[in-house]
Amino acid sequence: MSLADQLLQYLITGLSIGMVYGLVGLGLTMIFNATGIINFAQGEFVMLGGMAAVAFHSMRIPLGAAVILAVAAVIIVALAMERLAIRPLRGASVVTLIIATIGASLVLQGGAKLLWGPEAVKLQAFSGQTPIRIAGGGIAPQQLWVMGLAALSVVAVQLFFKYTLAGKAMRACAVNRSAARLVGINTERMVTLSFGMSAALAALGGVVLTPVALMCYTQGTYYTLTGFLAAVVGGLGSGLGAVLGGIMLGILESLAAGFISSGYSKAIALVVALAVLWWRPQGLLGQRPT
Repeated sequence: MSLADQLLQYLITGLSIGMVYGLVGLGLTMIFNATGIINFAQGEFVMLGGMAAVAFHSMRIPLGAAVILAVAAVIIVALAMERLAIRPLRGASVVTLIIATIGASLVLQGGAKLLWGPEAVKLQAFSGQTPIRIAGGGIAPQQLWVMGLAALSVVAVQLFFKYTLAGKAMRACAVNRSAARLVGINTERMVTLSFGMSAALAALGGVVLTPVALMCYTQGTYYTLTGFLAAVVGGLGSGLGAVLGGIMLGILESLAAGFISSGYSKAIALVVALAVLWWRPQGLLGQRPT
């Protein structure tokens, strides 16, 4: 395989995993805009989505129905977390709320281990495993599912924010929660909606990624940290920036793993991301402080 073919292959792989990072970062951004906190249990929604889909499919439920049930189950878990762990602490400091999300993350990890055990699981590919040849590289059909569903999710979220009343209300909360409350917006409902939507995005990412990469109860922490880094690189508070940041990290990881070493891929991506923040502290699409 020529250098150009290898480069194309690594770009395709990086783009697919980067779209999942972007979905996690987008979910983090939605919750941050609604509450002002970082949800450090966000990656657990990715893990739960993948493992729940495997569990439902193992019950002889058709794959499409298993995917829908898995996403719905993760949304219910996220809403329960918001109701039991976040809402009772309304008015507490940001640090207290962040610690609450870390505690929720540990609870979800432990629950997943009890339910499904410590072994990694893999879901059946959506449409076969025969690679599709593109130029000199190849792409697995599941990678197309990852990129396609992730792109559709991002577009759907942008349309939701732009054209729906609830989306505009969430944007108002992101700009100024106190002012939004004064004009009659139910900010608590917007927080609940942000948790539900962010969980759906993360769960969908986990479901489509599990046929490509094994899913284990411990992987949520990694997706949380990578999604957070994507959101910061893209500009914390910018949904589109989080997606771009995730794609950038995914491609950097893939290139570093292919041309240098898989052992250093994540460290190299982190160093480049820190360099971006040094050059532009507000992130790629973040607003420069006034």
